[in-house]
Amino acid sequence: MSLPNTFKALSDPTRREILNLLKERTMSAGEIVEQFNMTGATISHHLSILKDADLISDRHEGKYIYYELNLSVFEEILNWFNDFLNKENLTDEK
Repeated sequence: MSLPNTFKALSDPTRREILNLLKERTMSAGEIVEQFNMTGATISHHLSILKDADLISDRHEGKYIYYELNLSVFEEILNWFNDFLNKENLTDEK
């Protein structure tokens, strides 16, 4: 996991909204595009950034591409935050 890529991907509100949509279910690229007032190319760019950060994965079925969350990266982020917070708590106790 590359934290800079992950945080860059999470910094954009459109990408966070895409992640919220995918939290509900796997969606095709077309279904995702329908949820926004943006071009397909713009959404494709956002999907590419999310995929490069390993926050989502895709699979091809015929002429369609389906996207889903990669929860293992979210777990790694949470573990990193928990480790960070635990170390901070130990420092505060001294």
